[in-house]
Amino acid sequence: MKNTLGDLNNHLFEQLERLNNDDLVGDKLEEEIKRSEAVAKISEKIIKNGELQYKAMKHMDEYGYERKNNVPEMLEVKNA
Repeated sequence: MKNTLGDLNNHLFEQLERLNNDDLVGDKLEEEIKRSEAVAKISEKIIKNGELQYKAMKHMDEYGYERKNNVPEMLEVKNA
């Protein structure tokens, strides 16, 4: 599965459209609100992870590290 921040942006707007549905009322609306809260929490984690990867890359570029050999696996950033 290949997901990008663009995909995340699309999911967030889709969720916003679902919440904006005037036909959602009562329990269905409550379910969608809970779903939105879960999506928002996960989205925050994805964004923070992207920020960490960006900072690691920026740091390596600034200090002249060669990314191929000196990057911990969990911080690896693959070229798309």
